[in-house]
Amino acid sequence: MADLSTTAYTDDVPPGSLITRDGQMQWAGLLLGPGTPYEIGSDGLTGWEDLPEYDTTDADHPTSHGAWPGARYAKPRKVGATVWTLPAADDSDSMLGAIRALRQALLLGDQERWLAVRLHGETLAVRARVGQRVLAADRTYTTQGVSKASVQWYATDPRRYAVDEQTAVTGAPQPESGLTWPLVWPLYWGETAVTGDVGADNLGSAPTHPQLTVTGPCTNPTVTERGSGRRLRYEIRLATGDELVVDTAAGTVTLNGTASRRHTAAADSSPEELFAFEPGRAQLAFRPDTYDTGARLTVRWRSADW
Repeated sequence: MADLSTTAYTDDVPPGSLITRDGQMQWAGLLLGPGTPYEIGSDGLTGWEDLPEYDTTDADHPTSHGAWPGARYAKPRKVGATVWTLPAADDSDSMLGAIRALRQALLLGDQERWLAVRLHGETLAVRARVGQRVLAADRTYTTQGVSKASVQWYATDPRRYAVDEQTAVTGAPQPESGLTWPLVWPLYWGETAVTGDVGADNLGSAPTHPQLTVTGPCTNPTVTERGSGRRLRYEIRLATGDELVVDTAAGTVTLNGTASRRHTAAADSSPEELFAFEPGRAQLAFRPDTYDTGARLTVRWRSADW
């Protein structure tokens, strides 16, 4: 009988890494759908393609009809499915093994893991936890080993992300070498300069939060998103090899993986949680006050969809 340890099914493996065909879904290390012992019910998924519920800051007009429109903030996403367990072999070991694997994967845990779904060639994923598991122990299961489970996942971040993380890198601005005197035809205009600018494409329909890594040597690094005008600026000196990591989703600023440096944010720096890429192309400008040629900015993000 196969190893029934929980590790294979609860590991937070890369989203969609086990998926090979349309209609499959991956929860942590467990693959469900066509080609597996776990078939998705004919009703499919609920809550996957729906807009999430939201809170609004609309304010009613006190002396007239209607309201002033305010901001809207999406609530967590709930994804539901009916999962049929259909063991490949008609023996008790196969039946019990399939049920135990499902039971171990759909546990009551605190950590969010990737839930990925592939439809029509597109794989999207959310970070989620199991919110509900109803596993029927009826006559069909008792006599044939075929069970029906109603499952609901709860994603605190309702956005669905592309499985491929994108990366863009730029150094700090470097001047062009320019013309060499005396002038000799044909003219040599020098090497192409590093501009300190970099683009990031969010191909989805929802804003996405990037992770920014500034590598020294530089002082007072500043990153500005030109479209929104939002700016992140930190009053800190980074030595050669130092890394300042800004996780805008979590709102953390960490030096060399351990020490928090969020308190170094300048007075004109935007809150990290508000620094997001809207759908389309974001244009970032990396401008430290002083720097050497090794200074650089690395941007990592995933396109996001509602």
